[in-house]
Amino acid sequence: MLVDFIIIAFRVLYFLVIARVILSWIPIGNPNNTLVNFIYEITEPILAPIRRLIPRGSLPLDFSPIIALMLIKMIEVFVIGLLIR
Repeated sequence: MLVDFIIIAFRVLYFLVIARVILSWIPIGNPNNTLVNFIYEITEPILAPIRRLIPRGSLPLDFSPIIALMLIKMIEVFVIGLLIR
C-alpha cells in the first residue's frame, strides 16, 4: 500500500516536470492560470537547484528538466528498493 502510494507520487511528479516542459513551448494566454501556476510551484523547487549547478552555455536550452527526470527516477528506484526489503 505504501509502496503503491510512493510510486504514484513519483509518477505524478515525473509527469508534472514533463508538463512544465510542454508549457514552456506554448504561449500561455493568461499568466494567472491556476493549473499553470500549480505546475510551476511544484516543479520550480526541483528545477531551480539543478539550473544553478549547470552552467548555461551559448545554446538557450535548459537541460534541467532532463536531469530532474533522471534524478526523480533514480530516487524512486532507490526508495522503492529500500521499502521492499
